[in-house]
Amino acid sequence: MEFTLLSSFFLFATPLFLLFVAHKYSKSVKNLPPGPRQWPIIGNMHQMAKNPHIAAANFAKQYGPLISLRLGTRLLVVASSPKAAMEVLKTQDRHFSGRSIPDALQQSFIDYYFVWARDCNEHWKSCRTLCRAELFSAKAIEAQSNLRNEKLAHMLDFLNSTQGKVVKIEELVFTTLINTLSNILFSKDFLDLKDDETAHRLKFGLFKILENSVTPNVSDFFPIVGGLDLQGLRKDCLNHLDELSSFSNTIVKERRARITNNKVVADHEKDFLDLLLENNFTTSQINILVLELCIAGTDTVVTTIEWAMAELVKNKEIMQKVQEELKNELNKSNIMKSDLSKFPYFNACIKETLRLHPVVPVLIPRRAIEACEVMNYTVPQNAQVWVNVWAISHDPEVWEDPNTFNPERFLGSNIDFTGHDYEFIPFGGGRRMCPGLPSGVKSLQTILAPLILEYDWALPNDEDPTKLNMTEKFGVTLQREKPLELIFTCRE
Repeated sequence: MEFTLLSSFFLFATPLFLLFVAHKYSKSVKNLPPGPRQWPIIGNMHQMAKNPHIAAANFAKQYGPLISLRLGTRLLVVASSPKAAMEVLKTQDRHFSGRSIPDALQQSFIDYYFVWARDCNEHWKSCRTLCRAELFSAKAIEAQSNLRNEKLAHMLDFLNSTQGKVVKIEELVFTTLINTLSNILFSKDFLDLKDDETAHRLKFGLFKILENSVTPNVSDFFPIVGGLDLQGLRKDCLNHLDELSSFSNTIVKERRARITNNKVVADHEKDFLDLLLENNFTTSQINILVLELCIAGTDTVVTTIEWAMAELVKNKEIMQKVQEELKNELNKSNIMKSDLSKFPYFNACIKETLRLHPVVPVLIPRRAIEACEVMNYTVPQNAQVWVNVWAISHDPEVWEDPNTFNPERFLGSNIDFTGHDYEFIPFGGGRRMCPGLPSGVKSLQTILAPLILEYDWALPNDEDPTKLNMTEKFGVTLQREKPLELIFTCRE
């Protein structure tokens, strides 16, 4: 993320004449949303280097809730208010139903993407239908409850065996989520809680793919040089994709052999892989879908739990309140069977975490499939469109005292994150909204509740929790710059 944009331009740019022509063409669009002055050729690249969500939010304060920027030859339109977000995600949802795919992900199997699908094509519709019915429906989530509780029990047993040691929250939660998901998909654990090396390899591979997709890339700003992959990001992504596919290739091969040998499997024994094979998914299609599900199903939940624990450790009184609420009705024997959605303060803490530290600071970029009007401005075809969730969540005109962690703001409020309240859209909205929202929220509640109820947490070396470093790191997800490390004692 520290890649210097100006250096990349002067090091790798194509002949200035071609760029000048492209720049002159970009100025031909009339009635664009307002925005800062653009430099010749590079546009606003130099102003969006390290924390583009914050830079765009600052521009919105000056130019309004809908702005336009130029990143090389690419036009970027950014929505930074609830009204502007509603225009993009609801009013003009169909016009903005495309995805803008980073060059790093422009692989030979680009047509197999689901989350990153360029258009709402037939493959996207097929994946969405299967995932909604078999993974994310209320019926499916209920059927997964025993498995989810089993993996949670493994996590708590492992945690209890490490009392007095430093715990990395993200690694603990990541392994639990991956094994839950791999059992739903393949009926098999991918990782062992005691095997740090394999867990790190898998997590690192997933992280690098995400990191490469948001690293400032000259190929994204000047597509004419995209085929050269000058920064090597596309090649690096492909290497990680190949390595991560090794986790599923053998399983898929064995399952295909079972089908070839006409081995009958009862319906209740079938997993998601069986359904994909029955629907004639190729091995490459399966690998890409599994990869996207693993990224979406782990990164958002891990990041949110890590931020929630950081805020609760830092704010001792809030931690005590939520512990007291859970303790009044729950204990170790019934927590896994309880409806955690009925605890208002606990869920207010989750909502406030998602508001203050939106797991996706900028929704995965949309693409205008055709020109349209938004807030009396023209958004041309193929423009990249951001919805700046971070800007909305930190806007003092939308939220009182927006930079303070205050769960009470959600008590007695009907505001929810299901995509209909545009001041609070951590998971997006419209037809490209996160399809795994119900499952993700269930995992978030199920893992976070026992961590709060059963343990008291502190920073290592008796560090002052009120001085905990809360610096954020921009990416597809808004992670902590420094991973959260805690020690714990079991509560009575």
